[in-house]
Amino acid sequence: MPALSLFFGAVVGLSLGLTGGGGAIFAVPLLVYGLSVPMREAVAISLAAVGATSFVGFLHRWKLGQVEIRTGLLFAAAGMLGAPLGTWIAGQIPEALLLMLFAGLMIVVALRLWQQASGPVAQTIACPIPDERDGPTCQRDASGALRLNSRCAMLLFFVGILTGVLSGLFGVGGGFVIVPALVLFSGMSIHRAVGTSLMVIALVSVSGIASQVWAGRVIPPTMTALFVVGGIAGLFAGQQIGRRLSGPALQRVFVVAILAVAAFVIVRNLSA
Repeated sequence: MPALSLFFGAVVGLSLGLTGGGGAIFAVPLLVYGLSVPMREAVAISLAAVGATSFVGFLHRWKLGQVEIRTGLLFAAAGMLGAPLGTWIAGQIPEALLLMLFAGLMIVVALRLWQQASGPVAQTIACPIPDERDGPTCQRDASGALRLNSRCAMLLFFVGILTGVLSGLFGVGGGFVIVPALVLFSGMSIHRAVGTSLMVIALVSVSGIASQVWAGRVIPPTMTALFVVGGIAGLFAGQQIGRRLSGPALQRVFVVAILAVAAFVIVRNLSA
């Protein structure tokens, strides 16, 4: 069991290092199906492990200049407000239905990411700092800095709230929402979006953990610590691999992983 916890943690960390998100997409199914942990307890462990691992990854990316602090803090503040609401909603939904909703969400996000990676915009996403370009409400100046006007801030705040709700509901850090949202709505490059996402996940996880504890969920210290140790090792391995892949390639790897886990969750629930 300890060896499995370390290995599963490494899988989670590898995903976080490669994509800046998706860690908890693996953590919850691995805990539920690999270690026979109840769904709601798995949510709490996932938040603690993914949050700690993301914080380490954020510090590393920050030193490399791959984090937009101002944009990330706006996302995180909104997410921390949404996490308690997600925890409350999760308590009202049967476990089997919660897992199926989890799988459905992964499929929707995967399809959107694949469409984006295959389109004309994929080439610009791979740039270290994008040129000035318009999103639905957000713009960047010639130096690549985000013009955080009121409409842009409201959009990012709304998506941040959604991220927090998903964090409390499914035990996810929300990276699979944060990364595409930062790329699509703020014109951020995929590599900077990964670094910023890790910061947001770490902060939102704090709120998620607090709401889980408040709801009476158990967070086993030994299993969580093993997940964190394995996660940190996998995180740095993922970051090394990620430097050798282009932005669109990273997104496609992320999509394949999401769909594989979603299919597994659906098959297991339908056959139960």
